[in-house]
Amino acid sequence: MTGAQVARFAHVAVAGITREYPHKPGQVIAGPHDVRAPRAVHPAFYGCFDWHSAVHGHWCLVRLLKRHPEWTDGRDAALAAVTTNLTAENLVAEAALFDQPSNHAFERTYGWAWLLRLAQELHTWDTEDARALASNLRPLEARLVELAKAYLPQLTMPVRSGEHGDTAFALAFFLDYARTVQDVQLEQLCTQRASEYYREDVDYPSAYEPSGHDFFSAGLNEADLMRRVLPPAEYAVWLDAFLPGLAGGDLGPLARPASVSDVTDGKLVHLAGLNLTRAWTLRGIAQALPAEDTRRTYLEDRAQAHTQAGLDYVFSGHYAGEHWLASFAVYLLTDAGL
Repeated sequence: MTGAQVARFAHVAVAGITREYPHKPGQVIAGPHDVRAPRAVHPAFYGCFDWHSAVHGHWCLVRLLKRHPEWTDGRDAALAAVTTNLTAENLVAEAALFDQPSNHAFERTYGWAWLLRLAQELHTWDTEDARALASNLRPLEARLVELAKAYLPQLTMPVRSGEHGDTAFALAFFLDYARTVQDVQLEQLCTQRASEYYREDVDYPSAYEPSGHDFFSAGLNEADLMRRVLPPAEYAVWLDAFLPGLAGGDLGPLARPASVSDVTDGKLVHLAGLNLTRAWTLRGIAQALPAEDTRRTYLEDRAQAHTQAGLDYVFSGHYAGEHWLASFAVYLLTDAGL
């Protein structure tokens, strides 16, 4: 990315993570004592309309700070916003929410996945600020790892969804995190569950995507996960059975970028994010195939088309999309999952 792009993405992310209202609460309110302002409930992740968007808004800034040390325009403001929110005290309070019996499932599994992506980013950024932030995050990180390890064995079948609950998306992020921090138990659990859920899948019904509120392709998330699980030769064979039309250059509706009819509608604007997530999964799938595999060219072409379509909506001027789309764009443009 250019310096101007970095500064623009960061500006939107800082504005989001420090904006308390409007806010959509997701936790269970067990009694009158739980009716509190967003910042009182979530002292670290009160911004960006909802908890998970605040989490990946922080990830977005950490990613930019880490990947672009030459960036100066807005860098100090970005670092200040992150360090002000991610204090040890604030993150202990965030972790405590998940100890409440009524909130063990809060943000399961989408928010958990993004929190572990944030932790992974900090684990691999060797600066004094990053080490302090990683230490502050550790109680919440450890709590969500514990919850994930308890939940996955109980999930008898995957959630296949174009929205937050998609299991393949979460497993991919969990797996990347586990390999980075060398959590062998979590890595083995994720690969085992992925194989049990998806190894025998064939003929994915791509004609049924997308639904009107999707920001994920459940099918492409699955394929992007399985490239992390199967050896390359096995993956190429699995992909042939899973998306048989791909060999002939035909992914049906999966290949066509979506358009957004109303960028001010919080659900309809999900389709802008769909373009970005499709782009990063298409690229991941392509890069997992052998260099001589003819499917790569088609996948990379479709990824580029989705990239441009998605980026066109990031700076719409409407908070419905701007509170989260920059994070998705930065994930794509910085090859975060590759």
